[in-house]
Amino acid sequence: MSRARRTLAALALIAATACASACTAGPSLENQGEVTAPPGDSRELTVGSAGFTESDLLAQMYALLLEDAGYTADIISVTNREIYEPALENGQIDVVPEYAATFADWLNAKAEGADAEPVGSPDLTATMKALRALAAPRGLTVLDPGRAVDQNAFAVTEAYAEEHGLKTLSDLGAAKLPVRLAAGDECVQRPYCAPGLRETYGIDVVAVDPKGVGTTPSKQAVQSGQDQMVLTTTTDATLDQFGLVLLEDDKNLQNADYVVPVVNRARAGSTGVRDALDRLNTVLTTADLASMNEQVDSWRRLPEDVARAYLESKKLLPKE
Repeated sequence: MSRARRTLAALALIAATACASACTAGPSLENQGEVTAPPGDSRELTVGSAGFTESDLLAQMYALLLEDAGYTADIISVTNREIYEPALENGQIDVVPEYAATFADWLNAKAEGADAEPVGSPDLTATMKALRALAAPRGLTVLDPGRAVDQNAFAVTEAYAEEHGLKTLSDLGAAKLPVRLAAGDECVQRPYCAPGLRETYGIDVVAVDPKGVGTTPSKQAVQSGQDQMVLTTTTDATLDQFGLVLLEDDKNLQNADYVVPVVNRARAGSTGVRDALDRLNTVLTTADLASMNEQVDSWRRLPEDVARAYLESKKLLPKE
């Protein structure tokens, strides 16, 4: 039986409340009760999803683990971080799956302005320190990251990799091959993309083909030989369908976007919540996430079914 989901009215309420808090000055962070309140242990929790497949899967796993630990857990899908993050601060959402470096930079920009120097980096320890420092004054607690990471990645055809002996991005740089890169428009300027490939790896990026990040047209362009490499993600489950393989980011150009649960401290900051969600850290890998994404996107399985089957296979849930 599917887990209860919040109604459109609840979504509208969250959106309105988030706007009210975001669009007015509001109380200072120092005056928010959540900052000094003891960690809470509400038995009825709301888990937020950002609305895309991977976030839905993570939210389902969080909810199932919380229920197994004795909590009641509903799921709500709010696709806009500008809406769900204030709702998390306000306690309308209690738990969300996030990505360490991306969320750290987002909170930093919220606090310091859009032009703030990024605090996310390839160093997971430094990124987590910055993220927790930014989250704490907002009444948020960032739990420990696990092994799974969803970060930008670059893929070429298997034939191209074999022909030129490529396993890493350093190999591609050393090969001195001209590379047309299928990616988003922003790749021209983003430090993790074309500029970083040139500066960090010495890759001769001769052009960026603006077909999007990990889109089917981007992959088809590489598959056909029109482009030589595509920007995608480490949890892309469709690479095999296009005959593509990832090249290792062996010099750590990409930021540490490890999966981390973020909770409202006043409602879900207890050791019970932490212990329930920490169980996932020892088993969930990047490859596992890619496999589950494929089951939902390609095999058309329901995220809740895929999440439950995975947790049962890892003995984190008893079989129904």
